[in-house]
Amino acid sequence: MVQNRKIPQRKCVITNEMKPKKDLIRVVRNKDGDVFVDPTGKKNGRGAYVSSDLDVIAKAEKTNALGQQLNTTIDPSIYEALKQTVQGKQHEK
Repeated sequence: MVQNRKIPQRKCVITNEMKPKKDLIRVVRNKDGDVFVDPTGKKNGRGAYVSSDLDVIAKAEKTNALGQQLNTTIDPSIYEALKQTVQGKQHEK
């Protein structure tokens, strides 16, 4: 008998949709206050998940929702890294 493994679900901080963790991109703020994109989803720190969709990332940038979630200011380079990650994922499909 094959046991179905539970797929971890996470909520996108922009759309509030629950999605499988692997369909989202994690942004982390560590205890030093550094913010970075975490493609592995395993780095230490406060994490916020964003849907891998360019429209959602544009909305995140406009509303500063990530900054509010992580209690810090988000550098524009983080949004650029998110966009690059999304474009990279689209090429894999």
